[in-house]
Amino acid sequence: MTEVKSHEFDSFLQRSIKDSRLYLIYGPDRGLVSERASMIAAKTGVALDDPFSLIKLDGSDLQQSPGRLLDEVNAFGLFGGEKLVWIRSAGSEKALVDGFQLLAQEPPTGSYVIIEAGDLKKGTGLRKIGESSRAVISVACYADDARAVSALIDQELAQVNLKITPAARERLQEALGGDRIASRNEIRKLALYCRGMGTIEEEHVQDIVGDASAISVDDAIDAVLKGDADGLVHAIQKIVTSKTPIFLVLQGCLKQFQLLDLMRAEMDAKRLQPAQVTATLGRHLHFRRKPIVESALKTWSGPAIQRELGRLQATIFQSRSRQSLEESAAMQALLAITLQSARR
Repeated sequence: MTEVKSHEFDSFLQRSIKDSRLYLIYGPDRGLVSERASMIAAKTGVALDDPFSLIKLDGSDLQQSPGRLLDEVNAFGLFGGEKLVWIRSAGSEKALVDGFQLLAQEPPTGSYVIIEAGDLKKGTGLRKIGESSRAVISVACYADDARAVSALIDQELAQVNLKITPAARERLQEALGGDRIASRNEIRKLALYCRGMGTIEEEHVQDIVGDASAISVDDAIDAVLKGDADGLVHAIQKIVTSKTPIFLVLQGCLKQFQLLDLMRAEMDAKRLQPAQVTATLGRHLHFRRKPIVESALKTWSGPAIQRELGRLQATIFQSRSRQSLEESAAMQALLAITLQSARR
């Protein structure tokens, strides 16, 4: 296995990659996956503006034509030279996994292959091939932590000679991190807004930065708990517009219902009130969200919470198995739970 850890990627990119032909970039941060795949593509030296040298495919394209991956990799370009076969929206498609397994056993010499995938389960499918083959360079992409977000802020603001106050930085960091591309776009939008000001203040962040991460995700989850279908649709629209993966909403909603399940069990076992449970098990909750969680605890029973946990887990599995249906499956599940909340 040749794995490039997240903090090693920048130094990895400084080296020559000519000897490595197969790349698997995966993880829940779709923006970071896309960004790093683009960086690797640029390092290959293949002309990315030449349609005969660059072949872009989706995972679903290979499902419809099982032998296409090997055909594209082994085909000679019209004008010679090296090729890049770039596959996006990859998942667990059997044709892709089978083709990639063959390439890992006998790597190409005149072509590069880059696969962008979602959050792959360890020991299965494409990730299993990456873990077992030294011919594959695997790059995992997880949501930026506070240090990575701070470095991203510094990197973008340094390019336009802008400074930022500590309070503004803190507020900005709270709004970023769910998706690398969305975070970068929000920082650039803020920099454009503050052009010529010299220093970014907290009010500038509040005025211009959108919901690029957990803030909009929390809005969607709160709408689900309150039974607010219109609020959910509005929050999802902002999430999609900011290019934040809707998978983060499913994941966040699953964690919220797991917490509700734990709290409800504690309430039933010790005959406690919702406020007593949130004071102990919900200490990490934002103070604005506690009343929403307490209200949900009053109306949701233990069996009902467990039923919705099953729905969310099934939807997450479906979205990973068929990424082309991710958005519609997530919206259907979230609306169904929202309607259940409204009935209660």
